[in-house]
Amino acid sequence: MTEIWFIRHGETAWNREGRLQGWKDIALNDAGIDQASQLAARIATLDTKFDALYSSDLQRAHTTAEPISTALELRIRTEPGLRERCYGILEGLDLGRIDELAPEAAAARRSRDPNRPIEGGESLGQFQSRVLATVHDLAQRHDNERILAVTHGGVLDIIWRHANGVALDAHRPVPLLNASINRIAIEGRKWQVLDWGDVSHLEAESTSDIVP
Repeated sequence: MTEIWFIRHGETAWNREGRLQGWKDIALNDAGIDQASQLAARIATLDTKFDALYSSDLQRAHTTAEPISTALELRIRTEPGLRERCYGILEGLDLGRIDELAPEAAAARRSRDPNRPIEGGESLGQFQSRVLATVHDLAQRHDNERILAVTHGGVLDIIWRHANGVALDAHRPVPLLNASINRIAIEGRKWQVLDWGDVSHLEAESTSDIVP
């Protein structure tokens, strides 16, 4: 069995403003930097051994991983497969105005159809395949180990759905919180959620992306 602690990056200005980030390389805001520090302090106090630390190659994830790296004396292994979904022409747009500004792409995103493309971006099916392949590879690479992986809200959405057998277009009742800890156990092809959305280490409320 492999245990993976998936961590969503800390808050960014675009999280606060409700803008789609995707592959745009947005930095953490001051609140996000504080969240990363509080997260690292929590993990450092645990009587838990971690064998590796991975991060998406986007700076909001990598910056979140840096204080964890320092606290645990683990180098950050960059993993592009842990990136957020590429939203193409929707990236940078206010979620409240995407129907007005890019109606066709907004409809594709809202449909949750795995085969419906977004102009300049990944279909939901392509994104799902990338995430699942990356996580399976990490699990095989670290069989019988416990690792950390700093990633993004969309990636966590795919992971939660796969572990719980929930369809891509079904309602997801759990949040995707900034700087949250989300624990998954993987044994072969079987995934199990051990804990989800833990933000007990944060001093202030964490924001959640608007993802169906």
